[in-house]
Amino acid sequence: MKTVISSLLVAGMLLTCCFSNTNKMTNLEIVKSTYEGKTSEENGENLAKYVAEDISWTEAEGFPCAGTYIGLKNITKNVFARLGSEWIDYKFTPEDYVANEDKVVAYGTYSGTYKKTNKPFKARVAHIWKLKESKIISFEQFVDSKPVNDVMK
Repeated sequence: MKTVISSLLVAGMLLTCCFSNTNKMTNLEIVKSTYEGKTSEENGENLAKYVAEDISWTEAEGFPCAGTYIGLKNITKNVFARLGSEWIDYKFTPEDYVANEDKVVAYGTYSGTYKKTNKPFKARVAHIWKLKESKIISFEQFVDSKPVNDVMK
């Protein structure tokens, strides 16, 4: 009887271990979840869920939101709120991802229409994400800013 109980306990522990590991998302899955939700709100919720409290977020020099922002509150104020209020249908369409340990690169195309000029644009872009213990610790944008700045004139 003790052997049966011991075997059941070991089996239960193994199942618990296996099921808890399947719930942990990979770094690639975490980054994808910030782009590929059903809505932009879902993408934002996923970002908020996985960012480190002191995340460092860098928008490329020459880009309208250029600068480095620390913390989700500052990122929201200086990047997302501006993009949402100054642009129509501003979005990033991922083409592919490259993942290696604690880094994930997403590359694709930005598109949108600048509200003041009603001019649309498309620009190639790459994002480098760094994660630690399933938390996003940094983001860096590389973008062809010329098409963006051209439609703002």
